[in-house]
Amino acid sequence: MANSPKAFFSTHVEERDPLVANALAAERARQQNQIELIASENIVSRAVLDALGHEMTNKTLEGYPGNRFHGGGEFVDVVEQAAIDRAKELFNCGYANVQPHSGTQANLAVFFLLLKPGDKVLSLDLAAGGHLSHGMKGNLSGRWFDASNYGVNQQNEVIDLDEMARIAEEVRPKLLITGGSAYPRELNFERMSKIAKKVGAYFMVDMAHIAGLVAAGVHPSPFPYADIVTCTTTKTLRGPRGGLILTNNEDWYKKLQAAVFPGVQGSLHSNVLAAKAICLGEALRDDFKVYARQVTSNAKVLAGTLADRGIRIVSGGTDTHIVLLDLSNKGLVGKQVEVVLARANITSNKNPIPGDSPRPPEWVGMRLGTSAATTRGLKEEEFRILGNVIADLIDAEAVGKADDVVESAKAKVAALTSNFPVYGR
Repeated sequence: MANSPKAFFSTHVEERDPLVANALAAERARQQNQIELIASENIVSRAVLDALGHEMTNKTLEGYPGNRFHGGGEFVDVVEQAAIDRAKELFNCGYANVQPHSGTQANLAVFFLLLKPGDKVLSLDLAAGGHLSHGMKGNLSGRWFDASNYGVNQQNEVIDLDEMARIAEEVRPKLLITGGSAYPRELNFERMSKIAKKVGAYFMVDMAHIAGLVAAGVHPSPFPYADIVTCTTTKTLRGPRGGLILTNNEDWYKKLQAAVFPGVQGSLHSNVLAAKAICLGEALRDDFKVYARQVTSNAKVLAGTLADRGIRIVSGGTDTHIVLLDLSNKGLVGKQVEVVLARANITSNKNPIPGDSPRPPEWVGMRLGTSAATTRGLKEEEFRILGNVIADLIDAEAVGKADDVVESAKAKVAALTSNFPVYGR
């Protein structure tokens, strides 16, 4: 009976595969017992989890609602159309493609639509907060396209729009991209759009990190300035892993359909489409706006607390969920601090900062984000506690005495995780 259909459909993971079951249980406990400060992470709702684990995962489909290459897709049509409609309403745009499997896939589809191999792209430098899918040499976008970069002003570490304009005039890119993975400041879409138009470039905004803030009106929208916008449904949108493409250019609607499928990917992820529909619906609620405002307020408190403790904040602060630290005045590299924070059950990641070494082990930057902990319910007071715990650990690590403070830091983190449980635990 072990191999019977009945057993196949009824045996849970604990019995079917203990190794994986143990890893899943350990990950569940890790998320409950650690404070997540990685800026690209968040915590999805129980409703999103329900969709991700639903039988809809069994359905293979290609094409778009009402025009599929397989039968039996009528219920997936419902959720995909809901995701499309909600994305358009949320971001006030005329077109949304909700099928990209990731933000990078969404970016690749835009490249497929607008560019030919060898065309010029201008994007934010990786060390200044850009993203690898915007032309990094190790990525397909950098191998197939001729990518140049703009950066930040050395004094204030904010994107230097005059330099962007100068480089754009010099390079004459076909596509100008803004957005990235570690830029903590508000983006001036209007000025960037003018720069792109002046040199005859398309203007693309990758708002993967700030999409939830844009949706809630906490950060300015790239529309009507951007020609095309990509984002993920994770991060500040706190949905499943996946991407979106948005535009108001009617001439691109059908071409974008083909750019995603069959251009850069095949069958869609049906259960993820359902989860995307749910998270986009959640983002339309008034309580999501309250959440997004809390995210940015918490980030400002975290940045201010760390700065008061003598830790340099890149650009002097934040307008988003990201707090970027420069640890050079402490004589530390990002990896050292990532490790010592992990010992106290705080999850973070090393990150390059403007002017940093090209070698990851030498990066002196540390990226922190407030989205996930805010989802748990932490507010300003809790982030003051967290900021001081982080500062205590950094200061102790700088003088080789981390062992003296790890246990007390761990206890403070444990109190926070106990008071703000994940999924009601």
